[in-house]
Amino acid sequence: MISGLSAKEVELVSFLEFEEKYYFTRKDIKRFFKNDNLVSFYLHKLMKKKRIVKLNKSKYFLVPIKAKNGFWAEHPFTLVDEIMNGSDYFIGGTYARYYWKLIEQIPREIDVFTTKKQGRKTIFNIKINFHRTTRNNLKNAVQKKIAGHPFFILNKNKAKQGLK
Repeated sequence: MISGLSAKEVELVSFLEFEEKYYFTRKDIKRFFKNDNLVSFYLHKLMKKKRIVKLNKSKYFLVPIKAKNGFWAEHPFTLVDEIMNGSDYFIGGTYARYYWKLIEQIPREIDVFTTKKQGRKTIFNIKINFHRTTRNNLKNAVQKKIAGHPFFILNKNKAKQGLK
């Protein structure tokens, strides 16, 4: 048994690892529990033990068992796409300029422009700043892939305009 985890927690983590379902929702794990209260209880316990991270209202990330002492690094673009459920956003600002190789310095924060939320969030030491934008501005984004995972980023021409 994995130290510090109950039998039920090990069963849940093992299932998610075996299915390679690192991003999951409550619906994905509901069958392991009798009711919603137990789902909430075990999710809370696993978050306290740093085995899962809450990304948004309904989505969680499973920190793989192979992660040393609960430390894990996920690609920021994948993380942002999962937080935003794959729609209504684009990555802009200095990270977009860095992606298009318009600047060389690696940005410390990611600017995400979205119609859904605003504010700041830190996950795995990745600082994410959410900015409000309009549906019309979402047309300035292009879809790319990194490690087989799609994400939206500000197109190169618009990123260049931000340098002036």
